[in-house]
Amino acid sequence: MTLVHSFAPLASPDATCLILGSMPGKASLAAQQYYAHPRNYFWPFLELILEITPGLPYAERCDALLQRQVAVWDVLKACTRSGSLDADIIESSIVANDLDGFLRQHRHIKRVFFNGAKAESSFRRHVLPGLPQDLRGRVQLIRLPSTSPANASIPMAVKLRDWQQLLDGHEQVGRQE
Repeated sequence: MTLVHSFAPLASPDATCLILGSMPGKASLAAQQYYAHPRNYFWPFLELILEITPGLPYAERCDALLQRQVAVWDVLKACTRSGSLDADIIESSIVANDLDGFLRQHRHIKRVFFNGAKAESSFRRHVLPGLPQDLRGRVQLIRLPSTSPANASIPMAVKLRDWQQLLDGHEQVGRQE
């Protein structure tokens, strides 16, 4: 078992939506980059949906998200697990990130998207009970299918269709060039 820690949030002060994962996997932790596994669909999906030039260096992809007012973080600050899979997380070891503080600092965020079921369930169990009513009423919570290569039961076209919700009713997200 290994104790792992998440990254700092990727966010600009004017972010209008937040994508939450559960905890970075081994490839991401080794690279110190969100969604670094080469078979994870996170970056290809966002490049397509948000019209970001494919294959940019990591820092430029992050900048493109910030320009499109998209924030990225993880529900978990720390946890113990044996591998990279969400199923490997020891539930009793979970320490949640300060999403209350984050949402207070990023007052424009109206929608929180979960990258998979574990991110959503962890949020609902470890974060939501402590969120004050003003924050609960301000944000819409939306679960998306995990972009992880371990989530092979859902066809890629269905995942991509679901991820298109990033654009629904959100005029600010999209090309800013």
